[in-house]
Amino acid sequence: MTQPIHYRVAIIVAALLLSGCGAVNWNQEPPYQRDVSWGEKGSAKGQFNDPTGIAVTADEVFVADARNNRIQVFDKQGTFKRAFGNQVLGRPMNMTIAGDKLYVPDYFKDVIHVFSLDGEYHRAIAAEDGLNSPGGLAVRSDGTLLIADTYAQRIVHLAPDGKVLKSWNGTGIGAGDFNYPTDVAVAPDGGFYVADGYNDRVQQFGADGEFIRKWGGPFAMNIFGPFKGWFATVTSVAVGPDGAVYAADFYNDRIQKFTAEGSFLTAFGTPAKGPGQSEIAVAVDIDGTVWTTNFAGNQVEKWRPAETP
Repeated sequence: MTQPIHYRVAIIVAALLLSGCGAVNWNQEPPYQRDVSWGEKGSAKGQFNDPTGIAVTADEVFVADARNNRIQVFDKQGTFKRAFGNQVLGRPMNMTIAGDKLYVPDYFKDVIHVFSLDGEYHRAIAAEDGLNSPGGLAVRSDGTLLIADTYAQRIVHLAPDGKVLKSWNGTGIGAGDFNYPTDVAVAPDGGFYVADGYNDRVQQFGADGEFIRKWGGPFAMNIFGPFKGWFATVTSVAVGPDGAVYAADFYNDRIQKFTAEGSFLTAFGTPAKGPGQSEIAVAVDIDGTVWTTNFAGNQVEKWRPAETP
């Protein structure tokens, strides 16, 4: 049920008063600075048409080039190395690397494609009860998959053969409910985080799948905004080597960084030039370097913590 407007306004005012009184600890870290970027709109090698996902290894960057129906691979200075997937991909989204495999959710074909890192196609994983426009996924240490099944309004835990092990369902703003979830990231302890897209928040679950917490806007109740710790559509989530959580805050043109418990640390991004939004997908390197795709700019961006004087 839609909340009365006076109730929503009261929540916002209360949150702003709390932050102004020091109840929320902002600005714990300096923003990141963009180090390298490459790409432009097009279909040639090194060009993109709506880059919607990114993943990294020790020496390569993988980009889901959505409307070109392909994955492009670069070295970390932006030199093109190879492309693959045209024969099978519909619309690749937030992909992930686990071991020596690349897992790519296909928003149009309702499967998870599995490739070797050199581009050899292995197979497609389809849920036994069907997927509905999967937007992102994570792979657990046991090889099972956690999938943001976007239009099914759920997170589904799949065995590699597609057997449904568990499903977190529910549409709404309550704990464990979803509103077009877009991505999943696994925490070091085996728990996971969900980019709860149009609920404008992140939700955290334990290794056993039990809800832990949610954050984003006043009480994480689907109130969007540009303030620190608030969101306007979360489109990607990643966990750094130290357990920090990074979320792509799409309509605010930024990446926000949080502690593992959801406390705001910093935000950074490239403002969109002209129509459209910028930061749509995020991945974190083993050394803490952050990689993003700029949707409107059709670019890959590399970010490092700003040097303090």
